[in-house]
Parts: sequence; C-alpha cells; structure tokens
Amino acid sequence: MEAFFISTGVVALGEMGDKTQLLAMLLAAKFRKPVPIILGILVATLANHAMAGALGDWVAKALGPDVLRWVIGLSFLAMAAWMLVPDAIDEDDVHTSTRWGVFGTTVAAFFLAEMGDKTQIATVALAARYSDLVAVVAGSTLGMMLANVPAVFVGDRLANRISMSWVHGVSAVIFAVLGVLTLFNVGRLF
Repeated sequence: MEAFFISTGVVALGEMGDKTQLLAMLLAAKFRKPVPIILGILVATLANHAMAGALGDWVAKALGPDVLRWVIGLSFLAMAAWMLVPDAIDEDDVHTSTRWGVFGTTVAAFFLAEMGDKTQIATVALAARYSDLVAVVAGSTLGMMLANVPAVFVGDRLANRISMSWVHGVSAVIFAVLGVLTLFNVGRLF
C-alpha cells in the first residue's frame, strides 16, 4: 500500500500547475463534455504510466538527457504552433467533435502531453523504487485524476465566458515559453 499512497501523493503534487492541467481546461472549454474528457484522461494516463514503469527508464538512458531535452523542447514549440492553427470547430460550433471525437482527442492529446513529463518521470522513478508496478501505476494514475478532474470542471465553467481564440493564443504562448525554457535548459522543468 505504501507504493500506492506515495505514488498518488507525489504525482498529484507534481501535476499541480502542469501543462496537462492546462490541456484539461482547454479541452473542457472547447468541447464542453466533461465525462468523455475525464474518461480519456484516465485511459491515456493508465497507458502512459504503465509504459513509463516498463520502458521510461530505458528510453531516458538510450536518448540521454541532452537529446531528450531537444526532443521535448521542440515538441513544445510544435504544440505552440499547432495551437495557432484554426480548428475545424469554431466558437459557434464547439459541440461538434473532431474526427476522433472528444474521447479519442483527449486520449491522444493527454498521452502525448505526458511523454517526458515530470509525472511520467516520477512514475519511472517510483517503479524503480517499489517492486509493485501495479500499485505504482494505479497510484500515479489516481494522482493525475485528482489533479486534472477539477481542471476539467473549471474549464467547462469558463467555456461560456471566454473566447476560444484567446484560449488558443494564451496556450500557444505557454507552450512556446515551455519549449524555449526546455531548449535552453532554464530551470528544472522535468
């Protein structure tokens, strides 16, 4: 049980203020369907953290910290650019889902956003520390849900009060700043 509780607490605290909380709010503001977003977060987190426990350590060692930093930094910059590309969904038609639907979009976005993230790295470290991989993955997933489910409901409530172009602009700036900070290795982001 120690592995479960430690994993839950470490990941919940590590997730506070993280980019995936922003992503949860953005998805909720865009789609206004909290249940498939929450289920998508759950599925993506389970898959991502299970892989983190099994493969994360090997990937980090194989790429090395410098290559990993460049891959993550450039990914953030690509995400910033992507946020500025107009969607097929405009403000009057936010209830329409994308090609993959709300659930599929959430699964894909969260899975990719968690790649190389501090909570994924924490899951790798916790899995190395504790021999109970199931407890670590379950605890880290619960920690993610504790941090992101409230963000979904905040985003859903803000959807009627804010412009989607403003949301996209602000999120593009945030991703660009994270990308530049990562590339220049400013602070300990992960």
